[in-house]
Amino acid sequence: MKQGEFIGLEDQFGAHNYKPLDVVLSRGKGVWVWDVDGNKYLDCLAAYSAVNQGHCHPKIMQAMVTQAEKLTLTSRAFRNDQLGPFYKDLCELTNSHKVLPMNSGAEAVETAIKIVRKWGYTVKGVPKDQAEIIVCANNFHGRTISIVSFSTDENARAGFGPFTPGFKCIPFGDAAALEAAITANTVAFLVEPIQGEAGVIIPPEGYLKKAREICDRHNIALILDEIQTGLGRTGKMLAEEYEGIEADLTIIGKALSGGFYPVSAVLSNTEVMNVLQPGEHGSTFGGNPLACAVARAALQVLFDEKMIENSYQQGKYFLNELEKISHPHIKEVRGRGLMLAIEFHPEVGGARAYCNKLKGHGILAKDTHENIVRFAPPLVIQRDEVDMILDAINEVLPH
Repeated sequence: MKQGEFIGLEDQFGAHNYKPLDVVLSRGKGVWVWDVDGNKYLDCLAAYSAVNQGHCHPKIMQAMVTQAEKLTLTSRAFRNDQLGPFYKDLCELTNSHKVLPMNSGAEAVETAIKIVRKWGYTVKGVPKDQAEIIVCANNFHGRTISIVSFSTDENARAGFGPFTPGFKCIPFGDAAALEAAITANTVAFLVEPIQGEAGVIIPPEGYLKKAREICDRHNIALILDEIQTGLGRTGKMLAEEYEGIEADLTIIGKALSGGFYPVSAVLSNTEVMNVLQPGEHGSTFGGNPLACAVARAALQVLFDEKMIENSYQQGKYFLNELEKISHPHIKEVRGRGLMLAIEFHPEVGGARAYCNKLKGHGILAKDTHENIVRFAPPLVIQRDEVDMILDAINEVLPH
């Protein structure tokens, strides 16, 4: 079948809730993917950072195959021999006390919301059903009803009400606004260290450290959504490390499985996590032996193959070279590690058109918010491959 035929099948039989670039991929290895017609592309999205370790990493694949031949699912009604070691590995690598495993990132966000509400009622003493969680404008934490309830993106909200109460929205990067929004019923502040879907928006230096201080002073939990920024994407294991802080709850997912299987987790200190009792929260697939084995391998290769260090080094070079590009259409370039963006002036717009042009030069990138193109290749990318992206960017800019 040709690409047009595959696209026709999607259009005919699938829900139209996505508008992807018209490329039908059939194979991937490392930073490279191939379409059904045999064309080769450098992947600059890495499945929204789910394949930080590169496509089809052989060691993660072997872990998956080996475990799949032994035991895939027990539910949490019984114990399995992969869950405990997974907990230990993850806690040691992230300096966490406790882990609650789930499947998707959105599930993990919902889990964190439930945990801090329960903590607010049972430990902090917030009156029943009055807990408030502070969030930031232009956030992206998923697409469940509760999560879109505190989104400021009308595309995510329109037509899906009534919405879940209990959330208060403030500007991102504004520590004074956080302090002003806190009341006696505030239980948590939920924030992305860098807003990915908003266009790789990096807060002012010191913002997270100040947020940590404010949360401590008012006895509220700091929740960092590191689903995209975590596991090496920014050049650190977790983006919080740039400001030397630790969240009370950290949400991770995506690259936790290297793209092989949906795995997510909420990392927490003991005080907050211990409010959950048997039967109050769970997941049939969360913490299953196949997921745990895959995640353990995915974590291991990040360190064994120095992918986090490579992310820092290649990302620094990538950003430095982007900053050298002088073009009237470009408003700003920004990034941290291998999480970067080019923002075009609003009157130019057309980020989607640039992505289509890049596709013609063998580069797959993703547009967001009309005038921003994101670049987030797998962390195994090498200098010559970064240069290929830079050359393509220069080629597609109007001369």
